[in-house]
Amino acid sequence: MKILLIDVNCKYSSTGKIVYDLHRRLLADGHESSVAYGRGDVIDEPGIYKFGIDSETKVHALLARITGRNGCFSPKSTRNLIEYIKEFKPDIVHIHELHAYFVNISELLEFLKQQQIPVVWTFHCEYMYTGKCGFAYECQKYKEGCGKCPYLREYVSSFGIDKSAQLLKKKKAAIAGLNLKAIVTPSKWLADKTRETYLGDNNIQVIHNGIDTDGIFYPRPKDDDLRKQFGIQPDARLILAVAPNIMDVRKGGQTVLELADTMPDTQFVLVGADETKRHSENVQLIARTKNQDELARWYSEADLFIICSKAENFPTTCIEALCCGTAVVGIDACGTKETAPEPYGTFVPNDAQVISSLSQACDTQLARALTSEEIRTFAVTHYDNAVMYNSYLNVYNSCGLI
Repeated sequence: MKILLIDVNCKYSSTGKIVYDLHRRLLADGHESSVAYGRGDVIDEPGIYKFGIDSETKVHALLARITGRNGCFSPKSTRNLIEYIKEFKPDIVHIHELHAYFVNISELLEFLKQQQIPVVWTFHCEYMYTGKCGFAYECQKYKEGCGKCPYLREYVSSFGIDKSAQLLKKKKAAIAGLNLKAIVTPSKWLADKTRETYLGDNNIQVIHNGIDTDGIFYPRPKDDDLRKQFGIQPDARLILAVAPNIMDVRKGGQTVLELADTMPDTQFVLVGADETKRHSENVQLIARTKNQDELARWYSEADLFIICSKAENFPTTCIEALCCGTAVVGIDACGTKETAPEPYGTFVPNDAQVISSLSQACDTQLARALTSEEIRTFAVTHYDNAVMYNSYLNVYNSCGLI
């Protein structure tokens, strides 16, 4: 069985780690696997190919902002990908993310249609059924065809030109006739949303994201050196938040800072900040890191993991924290709550009382006094990447691809 995995990243970032784990397990299971990705460092490993051209990605991002049209550029990168598909001759193409300025989506899908290559597509956000948005929030204009987008300045952003209606028509035309065997979503929330769209007649299944629960994300011993390095007292209660660009409006870093102001006796660490500094006496901002061992040390050291994103599908950071034995608190947004059902997580509505509710949620979750072993047992049972891999094999089997 020859499977080609396509994503924006490989090995790093939430989707990149998922793709890399699937690739390794496919190879170990005797299948032929390859990863084609568009952005990030070149990975010098067999079967992994970066087709995206960095300079072209920057031009694509600029043109998307100027014209309001994303996913319509990167001609050389797209040709690189198509030539690679021709060379590899996959039995199935497994698509993940395509929207990060690195490929011409319609051109790629047209090629796959012409060749009638079977496709499994994992949706990690709402992009493929909206005109331009990764997350639609409360907006439901995509059900009527988009237009007059209220989120032009949010990712995927433009400087003010609204092409959301035209882009949604373009997506519908590009997918029509595609040999689409299954759409997979990591959360029930996104599966239910997808069923309400033009894609609703497809085979839609839920497969939770999986991670490496043994090699990287497992409970580490308490680490006084880590605390000392960042000026945190050994006995201080520690709450951790992790997200790329954590101070972005969608990622909720500002909400965490507001919560920290009301909890001066608790130390907060935010990993993923552009500006790294001690924000206040009880808040430390730390840069994004690709060092997974360092992340696991932070997850293990924290008393709680907090997530305040306005919208997420099935955030990998939550399951990384759980696998390290740390419970989760946060805002009940989209699929976030599904990662940590009670008693392993406590989530609150994003309303006018959100700060006081989050403070109470922290107390509630800590009062449960769960051991790291209890939390980790739940996480490994549900989120080990072997569980994810076997679920994808079942999808391939059910589609007659193995």
